[in-house]
Amino acid sequence: MIISVCGKPSVGKSTFFKAATLAEVEIAPHPFTTIKSQEGIAFVKIPCADKDFNVQCNPRYGYCINHNRFVPIKLFDIPGLIENAHLGEGLGLEFLNDIREADALIHIIDISGSTDEKGNQVPPLSHDPAKDVKFLENELDYWYLSVLKKGWEKFVRNLKQENLNIKQALAKQLSGLKVTEEIVESSIKKLKLLHHPSEWSEDDLFNLAKELRKITKPMIIAANKIDVEGSELYLDKLKGEFPEYKIIPCSADSEIALREAAKHNLIKYVPGEKDFEIIDEDKLTLNQLKALSYIKDNVLEKYGTTGIQDVLNYAVFELLKYVAVFPGGLNKLQDSEGRVLPDCFLLPENSTALDFAFKLHTDIGNSFVKAINVRTKQAIGKEHLLKNLDVIEIKTSK
Repeated sequence: MIISVCGKPSVGKSTFFKAATLAEVEIAPHPFTTIKSQEGIAFVKIPCADKDFNVQCNPRYGYCINHNRFVPIKLFDIPGLIENAHLGEGLGLEFLNDIREADALIHIIDISGSTDEKGNQVPPLSHDPAKDVKFLENELDYWYLSVLKKGWEKFVRNLKQENLNIKQALAKQLSGLKVTEEIVESSIKKLKLLHHPSEWSEDDLFNLAKELRKITKPMIIAANKIDVEGSELYLDKLKGEFPEYKIIPCSADSEIALREAAKHNLIKYVPGEKDFEIIDEDKLTLNQLKALSYIKDNVLEKYGTTGIQDVLNYAVFELLKYVAVFPGGLNKLQDSEGRVLPDCFLLPENSTALDFAFKLHTDIGNSFVKAINVRTKQAIGKEHLLKNLDVIEIKTSK
């Protein structure tokens, strides 16, 4: 699973990326600070199963704080896109190609309206962020259309001459965008494109491209810079104008400040929580205390969190509908090295017990006999659909 952070320049993409990963990236208030896609590890937050068994886990990957388990995911920071990126403006095609492998997109916008369409700094509330939502949709839709139309006449001719299956042929042509036969079929039915592709109009092709983009690149909007005074007015307006999107208010700067302070043992802070605890006030400078007070009053108390963790969790568990599953034994939760509940895996929705067995190891999948729900102590079959936060033991013939 890959989540990509995208949007126009200077809206806080790299700040969001750093807040989510604590990666060392360059951050500056001018366009094209990031000129190459960067990969990092972020984490989704779930209730850890260890609490249900009165034990303390020892994660092999990720970490656990106060029975909150943080499971790693891949996060990509895509350089800023500008108008006509789909035509190659500003290395747009190169940057768009970096989005190909993404399973979901986090669109970072400057909800304070202090960044114009080219990424230049302007007075707060002087640029309507609704334009940025429409801009990215437009660029992605025309990019998909360009891929769809590439060699279209030859494609249609081959369909007729060889009597090819339209679902298979289109899925093959668009496989690089993660388009499947099922997605093609549902999109064609929804748009009522029941006539032969040779008769499809330009509007038909565009609508198909748009529909395929929506399905294969689901998107959440992170309304960054919510701590700027007056931003909540734009937030309410945006939610009314784009009800089809989940829009989460964020302050990436605040999240970085809190995570760095926690990293240096100045505060106790669990990402995604609505408060923090100062460990030793004497270790903090007056400016640091003022900054923490500002974050508490203007972000945490107003919005409940900084928004960063909420965005990541929504992308994985709501947009993509993944489930988190722990391997565990009915009589033993430790692995061979004594680590308690060391692993937690993220699986696509409708994953079965057998899918989970193969996720653990091919040999385990091939020798699968049955599985056991460790919480209920009930045996389950290979076709049993797993639920979020299940703890599952696999029994094999070996």
